[in-house]
Amino acid sequence: MSAFARARQLLLGSAALVLVPGFTPASLADEPVDIELVLAVDVSLSMSPDELEIQRQGYAAALTHDDVLQAIADGAYGKIAVTYVEWAGTTWQHVIVPWTVIANRADAERVVEQLSARPPNSARRTSISGALEFSSDLFAESGFQGIKRVIDVSGDGPNNQGAPVNIIRDGLVKQGITINGLPLMTRSGFTSVYDVNDLDRYYTDCVIGGPGAFMIPVNDWTQFPEAIRRKLVLELAGPDSPQWAADEVAYPPVVLARDRPVTDCLIGEKMWRDRSWMFDSR
Repeated sequence: MSAFARARQLLLGSAALVLVPGFTPASLADEPVDIELVLAVDVSLSMSPDELEIQRQGYAAALTHDDVLQAIADGAYGKIAVTYVEWAGTTWQHVIVPWTVIANRADAERVVEQLSARPPNSARRTSISGALEFSSDLFAESGFQGIKRVIDVSGDGPNNQGAPVNIIRDGLVKQGITINGLPLMTRSGFTSVYDVNDLDRYYTDCVIGGPGAFMIPVNDWTQFPEAIRRKLVLELAGPDSPQWAADEVAYPPVVLARDRPVTDCLIGEKMWRDRSWMFDSR
């Protein structure tokens, strides 16, 4: 076969590949990772500037912690994809760190650099449901294919704007997305008439859901960095791992989602409706 004929055959073969319906070249396929993780962080006005900074620093410390990096390395692919989102009201969600692969310390430090590039902003209202919807949309454009898809949502109050949070939660769970929670029960920021005493129970019944879903309450800001580290390690290791069992012995129990909620998942909306005449910093 002549050189011209061979070249023509290669071109025809390449064209055929492009024209085959449903065919996806390997170079265009989503990159496999152990987990696609959305870190969705509350920055509503009930959070003081110092607390906003503590949150950023807490996530930065956790992502570069040896335990977290080891948990990443122990995964099937040895890498995860992470994006960091700050949220407040229904239409207020900002991506601070776009989808980024973490496979080693250098990768994690690059994420930390992006977290530290600009100070956090804040806005009114608390829409956990809006944060969940926004986070779920990010999976479609991630460019990754995770064994698990997880949304980590932290916040210091119940949903008081947007769709009912449990309805949105249930819809995402049906898509195979797991939602884990970090209720902030510190009461050291700006006091709001919309605070609830049992925010941990609210998160358990109304926010978290999906395979292996859990929440870790934070009762004091000094606990925050350790709570983030624990949550990340347990998400990466999974509830059936020795790491989970060891964590349960060393620390207060992690709370799993309940099958029969007892909390009113509309408590935030009702409090906002009933007290809308009062000034509220959220």
